[in-house]
Amino acid sequence: MPEHKVGTQQEFDAAREQLLAEEKQLTRRSDELANKRRELPWVPIEKDYRFETEDGTKSLADLFDGRSQLLVYHFMFGFGFRVDGQNPGCTGCSFVADHFDGVVPHLNGHGVTLVAESIAPLQQLQAYADRMEWTFPWVSSLGSDFRYDFGAAFTEEQQKSGAVYNFRHEAEVSPQREGLSAFILQDGVVHHTYSTYARGVEQFMSTFGFFDVSPLGRNEDTGTGAWWHRHDEYETLEATNR
Repeated sequence: MPEHKVGTQQEFDAAREQLLAEEKQLTRRSDELANKRRELPWVPIEKDYRFETEDGTKSLADLFDGRSQLLVYHFMFGFGFRVDGQNPGCTGCSFVADHFDGVVPHLNGHGVTLVAESIAPLQQLQAYADRMEWTFPWVSSLGSDFRYDFGAAFTEEQQKSGAVYNFRHEAEVSPQREGLSAFILQDGVVHHTYSTYARGVEQFMSTFGFFDVSPLGRNEDTGTGAWWHRHDEYETLEATNR
């Protein structure tokens, strides 16, 4: 347990009042950024992307499932943090996806569909979803350019020569990266409206909000994400560490 200063209630109240002012500034700034995000130009999608789903092959427009807005999480599968033959889903992406099922009804009720996509056979995705007890829609983009075109997967040539990830050119890129892309369907045309990558996906991980108000925070002295595990692995780890 790290040492920490101890003070009086009066000292706490004074410091907390100052911190509250800074928190309110951050909230207002976050609202401003959200407005600017919605002001980005919409880009029409001209390519015919196809996905394998539990209901057969679907187009990008089909994934909206009758709604006007679509969020697609680019889930790393067969590659990523702590991935092996028994654990094919990236640990970090699995952590993100643990937050999906609870928000799906709220999103759907507000005209937004959320799906995950991966460049892997659908049967493998379904098997992993069953293990994780997830029910959100998860589709296969295997054989499609979709993930590559939206900056979350890279060809062998790009891995050698570099490519754009998170809107910046990187000299070295891995086969897959995490991210989320947003789309809107207007007059029968799908438009790309937003994408975010890397730490940008943390905004979809409400667990961090709880950590950030706990006494020790994220407690990541050993490195960001070093403590992450799939949710069905913690019980075994806790038993081992007792």
